[in-house]
Amino acid sequence: MIVNNKLLSVAALGVLLLCACNPAPKYARPPAPAPIAYKEAPAGKEGTGWKLAQPGDDKLRGKWWEIYNDPQLNALEMQVAISNQSVKMAEANFRAARALVVSARSALFPTIGASPSYSNSRVSGTTGHLVSGNGTINEYALPFDVSYTPDFWHRIRNTIDEEAFSAQSSAADVATALLTTHSELATYYFELRATDMQRKILDDTMVNYRQNVDLTTTLYKTGIDSEQDLVQAQNQLDTATAQATDLGVARAQYEHAIATLIGKPPAELTIEVGNFNPTPPPIPVGVPSTLLERRPDIAALERMIAAANANIGIARAAYYPTLTLSASAGLESYSFTKWFGSPSKFWSLGPTLSQTLFDGGARRAQNEQAQAQYDAAVANYRQTVLTSFQSVEDQLAALRILSQEIVEQQTAINSSQRYLDLAMIRYKTGVDSYLNVITAQNSLLSNRESQVSSELRLMSASVSLVMALGGGWDPASLPQMKDLIAKPVKTGGAVPNSTN
Repeated sequence: MIVNNKLLSVAALGVLLLCACNPAPKYARPPAPAPIAYKEAPAGKEGTGWKLAQPGDDKLRGKWWEIYNDPQLNALEMQVAISNQSVKMAEANFRAARALVVSARSALFPTIGASPSYSNSRVSGTTGHLVSGNGTINEYALPFDVSYTPDFWHRIRNTIDEEAFSAQSSAADVATALLTTHSELATYYFELRATDMQRKILDDTMVNYRQNVDLTTTLYKTGIDSEQDLVQAQNQLDTATAQATDLGVARAQYEHAIATLIGKPPAELTIEVGNFNPTPPPIPVGVPSTLLERRPDIAALERMIAAANANIGIARAAYYPTLTLSASAGLESYSFTKWFGSPSKFWSLGPTLSQTLFDGGARRAQNEQAQAQYDAAVANYRQTVLTSFQSVEDQLAALRILSQEIVEQQTAINSSQRYLDLAMIRYKTGVDSYLNVITAQNSLLSNRESQVSSELRLMSASVSLVMALGGGWDPASLPQMKDLIAKPVKTGGAVPNSTN
């Protein structure tokens, strides 16, 4: 009895050692290059659209678009998560990935099956003497089968981990789809408003051009001015009119793009003409190292590295034997009335140990492939990190330089307005021809249009900076294992664990 207890203890210890052996490498997030500070973020300037984050204020908040204080933009942005089809597709992909986690986890449990059957057969006349009666046989069977494969080499657990990490990556993809769509909508909205401003500038300019046409007409009729000046003034008005009409194409396309982003046919959305407020709000910019925790696309790639690491463990487990425990039991009888009798019972029980002895290098190739996929995932992660830092630096530089450019552009507008005033005085007094007036007016119009273009680029850079910083995303929103294996809930297209 003592010997049996010792044998049982040794066997139990062996099983525990086998179960504790995980051939997958111990996972740690691979290091990525991160600067100490952003090069393009010198401290101390106001009105540049960014600010150095203070403790407790180091990130954007969920509905980041509200910092622009535009009610119409807020109303449009709120429809993205509900109706945008790209976001819905990403959310559906997440639910599919979560289902794979549950499917992989099911391999930890035994498989139990039943296959009841009934058959009626008649033997041939030449062998019928072996069967009593008329040679007809009824057979009733109710077998139960149980199969279980212990996870000695963590093949199943690593598969679960791989699917779980992939599902977390898919959840981060949902956040990326949301952030991208929100950013695109904000950019299109500001482009539409800039188009409204350009139309207003042209409308104001055409008022002045009509006045000039009236003036040159009067002077022409009195013989003071030439027909050439009248034709030039009229041509200038006609050109500005055509430019104003052409803006309608761009505005319609921006409106249609916004409708598509919120999941509506373009015919169902009309955005009234509104004001363009080209003042970017201050956006908190933290230290570069926090960027790795604030972007969902970086988090998605890091989770894919973890999945690739688990896949190495799956590939290595192929070198070890697989033990399968199977059992079957049930009832089988030629008579239904004798089905539950002791002679009708049957059972079988036995383990199966399988080991590949020769595969021509297939397992080695699988291991090399898994390692190469891991290395590729790490390289992709690090490249994305570098690109992310570049994007932040690009937008910080754009905000800083464009803020200065807009101030200089305003100076140019003031100068061109003064030039126009002087040209009009000299024209009315007969000193210069109308050609100088046209040159001055074109210069003023060009400078005003350039200013709107720079202001639009400034607002676009502001939105792009928000996107580059992650839009307030938090890695705590990623689903944990307990969430992934929980009973799926019908979301109706809503985004799981959304911070928006």
